[in-house]
Order: sequence, then C-alpha cells, then structure tokens
Amino acid sequence: MAKVSVIGAGSWGTALAILLNNNGHDVTVWYHNNKAEIPGAVISEKITYTQDLESAVRGQDLIVMAVSSTHVRAEASQIKGFVSKGQVIVDVAKGIEEGTQMRLSQIIEQEIPQADVAVLSGPSHAEEVGCGVPTTIVVGAHTAKTAKYIQDIFMSEVFRVYISPDMLGIETGAALKNVVALAAGMADGLGYGDNTKAALITRGIAEISRLGLAMGGRTETFYGLTGIGDLIVTCASMHSRNRRAGILIGQGKSMQEAMDEVKQVVEGVYSAKAALELSKKYDVELPIIEQVNLILFEGKAPADAVIELMLRDRKIENPLIPFVN
Repeated sequence: MAKVSVIGAGSWGTALAILLNNNGHDVTVWYHNNKAEIPGAVISEKITYTQDLESAVRGQDLIVMAVSSTHVRAEASQIKGFVSKGQVIVDVAKGIEEGTQMRLSQIIEQEIPQADVAVLSGPSHAEEVGCGVPTTIVVGAHTAKTAKYIQDIFMSEVFRVYISPDMLGIETGAALKNVVALAAGMADGLGYGDNTKAALITRGIAEISRLGLAMGGRTETFYGLTGIGDLIVTCASMHSRNRRAGILIGQGKSMQEAMDEVKQVVEGVYSAKAALELSKKYDVELPIIEQVNLILFEGKAPADAVIELMLRDRKIENPLIPFVN
C-alpha cells in the first residue's frame, strides 16, 4: 500500500482518487474550494480530504498533480517547500503554457527541481474512470524505475497502464488533441456528419505528429494511446468538455459564452495559442489549429474556416509516398 495524495478535487482528481482507493492505497485529496462529484461513482469514506497543502504533500509516496493546466505552475510553486528530494510527482493534466510553450512536466520541474516528475495520459474521461469503466493509459517518466513504480500503483483490472520514456510526445499529443477536439465540436455544431469528423481526426493527428516530431517526439507515441487514442475519444464523446464547447461555438456562441455554458475548464482554448506559437517556432504548418485560433480569438465564422481548409492548395496526402512517374 502506498501513501498517495491527489492535488485537486475536480472530476479527474476525484476519479483517480476513487481508482487509487479501490487499489488499496491510502489516499488523501487536497482541495481548494469545491469537491467534484461524478454521477454513479461512489466516493469511499476512506479517502481523506484536506485543505492543508503541507500535510497533503510531506511524506507521501506519490503526489498526483490533478489541477487544471492553467493552475499547475501556481500549485507547484505552493508545494515546492514541502517536497523532498526524489519525491515522485505525476502530472495528469493536459496542456502547454502560453508564452513559455512549456509542457506541464517542465513547469513542475522548473518550480520543484528536487522532484522526480512523470506524466500520465491516454483515453480516460473522468466520468468513466470514476465508475470503473475499463480503459488503458500510458505513464511517461525519465527512468524505467519511476515509470514502473507509478504503473504498479495505478494498474488494476479496469485501468491498464503502459509505460514510455517519451514524455515530450505524450504531453504534446495530450495538449494538442484538445485543440483538434474543439474543431471537431465546431463541425458538429455546424451540422456536419461522420465523414467530416473522420477527416478532422485523421488530419488532426497528422498535424499533432508533424509538430511533435519536429519537437523531438516519437512517431509511435502519436499513433498510440496518448495520441490517436486520446484524440478519438476527445473528438467523439459528449464527456469531452472541449467537444461540447466546440459544438456551442459552431452553433454561433462566442468562446466565452461556450466556456460559461460548459462550466468546466476548456483546456483546448488555453493550448490553442501555445500550439500556434510552437508551429511558428518549429516552422510547421498546422492549418486546423490555425483556423481554431482565428475562430477563438479573432471572431472568424466556423463555416468560413471550413471553406478555407477545404480550398487550401492541392497537396499529396503523404510526401513520404511519392509518385514514381
């Protein structure tokens, strides 16, 4: 049995707390103001809730950073004085910081240099994980020892855990899929069909992998659970806050109106600008993500963005497969 603290009591932090408690671990959840509830999920009385950050962090075997991406830096800064050398922190949020273009694990490492930082990602809506619906995810870490340690803590009959050293690829795919999911939702809001959704998902993973490879990620990661796997579920499920926000924008609501109606953090909105910054930094073309930015921040009509995407310059699907004549 491990002593595990979950920092953040939103739906994802709560779902993981339930999973970890069911795995037999001693679970503490730190919360700021509110504690989320998941329909159909049972929160055991064995789970300890606290608002004392120091008691939640000191002496714990594993810290699960489950605050939203926009709060990762602030929370990491707050707990750094309580983290011992080599203490393991696994980030489960998804995003890239606007301005710095830093991945969330990099932010935690910058704020808490003494920590051993890892990431956990994959197709895993909180609403299903909290109710014990089976899924598979990936833990990324700098060493196999840390990855296997986290794998052993999370692994169960409903939560299969793979491990990988490609933290960059895992986090890049996790952040950018939220931006593509906004586009998929907009297509739904415009009344488009399954063909459109399939095209967006396919070309979306092409954009994600193109940028991720330029940054140093691995192809296998983008076509695995944390890339195409997470992208499919985020674009297709009504559990996805990014898709739901996109639907509302496609129906004519503004970005702010959509976010207010969803009533949850829409991570794709915050990652969209960072993704565009990265595309310029690495000189990589991201047409879908570029159009999402124009819709979100410059008021472009989603229908006009679709037309522009459809009428772009004619291209070969994959330049690595050339015609011989």
